Amino acid sequence: MQEHPFKPIIFKNSKTLILGSFPSIKSFENSFYYAHPKNQFWKILSAISGYPINNKDQKIWLLKELNLALWDMVKSCDRENSSDANLQNVVPNNIEALLKEYPQIKQIAFTSRFAQKVFKKYFKNLKIEQFYLPSPSPAYAAISFEDKCKVYKEKLIDLGNR
Repeated sequence: MQEHPFKPIIFKNSKTLILGSFPSIKSFENSFYYAHPKNQFWKILSAISGYPINNKDQKIWLLKELNLALWDMVKSCDRENSSDANLQNVVPNNIEALLKEYPQIKQIAFTSRFAQKVFKKYFKNLKIEQFYLPSPSPAYAAISFEDKCKVYKEKLIDLGNR
């Protein structure tokens, strides 16, 4: 059983909570969210905001600047690799408690269908706006980087999150 190694990144001004599934093996190794070099998450946020992100501090600053919070759905699980399809014996993070502590969060964005599925299973009674963002994973190539950027910009910036 692996335990999630990171605390949520959240601020008093956070309006949108972005939930992934569980950190990749590379993220474990690099001690930070979306740390696989081919993962597009930070590149997308940089592209849609115009801000550079060359290190962990800049990434945290960018989340705060964009009124975003970041965490994952899965608190602990068994797995053999980084694929969501291999996550077994899932125990969810306590999203409800986090939302009670940060009532200014008005919406949740999922960066994986698996995270969305886990949320719906364990927190189906929570009344909060939810939407899906195309996975930034290098394994998800159904849409281009440019199209991913358009969706992220529309959902996270253009709709008043800033």
